[in-house]
Amino acid sequence: MPKRKRNTAKAAEGEPQGQTVLPQKRHYRQRAHANPFSDHALAYPASPDEVDWDSHYPAFAGTGKTPEFADVGCGFGGLLIALAPLFPDTLMLGMEIRVQVSQYVQDRIVALRALNTTPESSTPGPYQNISIVRANSMKFTPNYFRKHSLSALFFLFPDPHFKSRKHKARIISPTLLAEYAYVLRPGGIVYTITDVRDLHDWMRTHLEAFPLFEPVSEVDLRAEGKGPIVDAVYTSTEEGKKVERNQGEKWLACFRRIEVQRV
Repeated sequence: MPKRKRNTAKAAEGEPQGQTVLPQKRHYRQRAHANPFSDHALAYPASPDEVDWDSHYPAFAGTGKTPEFADVGCGFGGLLIALAPLFPDTLMLGMEIRVQVSQYVQDRIVALRALNTTPESSTPGPYQNISIVRANSMKFTPNYFRKHSLSALFFLFPDPHFKSRKHKARIISPTLLAEYAYVLRPGGIVYTITDVRDLHDWMRTHLEAFPLFEPVSEVDLRAEGKGPIVDAVYTSTEEGKKVERNQGEKWLACFRRIEVQRV
């Protein structure tokens, strides 16, 4: 595992010693994408029961709560940071395969927790409800989440894998949708967004064809009170901000997990 270049427990040059500082992305350089089929040296829980969620969310230790939101390929954690104060009682987990990027998010969460908690307060500050794991979600999503435990799954600006021979590496596929349907509870929402029209069509078409998902419009989601989530999906990530700066277009597609009708 590459050694990261900076520990956020230490102040940067020119900053007061002993003061908590936010990590800076330039100290966590990494390639933009990782091959999900590579043999990454990662340790995984054998089942969700083996995950020590208390260590991820110390403020919720002993409550038995587990994550309800999962950001697959969370990148630099923009969505987690945006949603954390809006849903303070909802645990959220980011999943990111790149070692330096996942380390940045972890350090950022630690720093935000420290900066927003005062010694005089007996109540922990915000950002206690978010965490991250370095994981290959294409292979091990059910190792972290129990059946029907999630209410939201996010796929924001995923790698488009433009070449046809690489389409098998796309994060939305019939096989993977079966896993997502397994961990997502009936009524839960899959949020996808991209600035690549071909990828948007790919994800939408595969979700439409899968029998356990049905499309839900942005208008309906806002009417259901999920407007803040939709807004964060559009604007919170590094990729989303870059598209805005370049005056590009974004395509949103959302789907609801439906209940199986048994005869």
